[in-house]
Amino acid sequence: MAGAAGLAEQIADIAGRTGLQVAVAESLTAGNLAAALGAAPDAGEWFRGGVVAYSRHVKHHVLDVPEGPVVCRTAAEAMATGVGKLMDATVSVAVTGAGGPDPQDGREPGTVWFAVATGTTCEAEEQKFEGEPEDVLAQTVEHALRLLLGAAGRAKR
Repeated sequence: MAGAAGLAEQIADIAGRTGLQVAVAESLTAGNLAAALGAAPDAGEWFRGGVVAYSRHVKHHVLDVPEGPVVCRTAAEAMATGVGKLMDATVSVAVTGAGGPDPQDGREPGTVWFAVATGTTCEAEEQKFEGEPEDVLAQTVEHALRLLLGAAGRAKR
């Protein structure tokens, strides 16, 4: 996860210089995204925290994901905006997907939806990662951090 650590350090640098506050909502990554950010320099100053919404119940009742499939654009966007509001964050990222080895919500293993929310926008995208569940997890964390880095670079406090 050297790539993830380097990305988290870059996010920490931007957040430290600009005053950004960062939050995460994650499902298939089960806390790994929050752990990568929490290990970055001065995380206590800019990392608000995260919600590990592994179960549908938490997605629906804590992050206001509408009933229905959770491996989709709508769920990812609701997770990102929900955790941003919950944590009073400037920028937030969410991941939800089918990590494998089995499909989820009719989606193949390796299918992951990402969303990044700022105060005024929320952008989502779908990715398909190859490999075993641990490979999908590592790729998901790194991609989420890349998206967060891009948003942090564009966001204004």
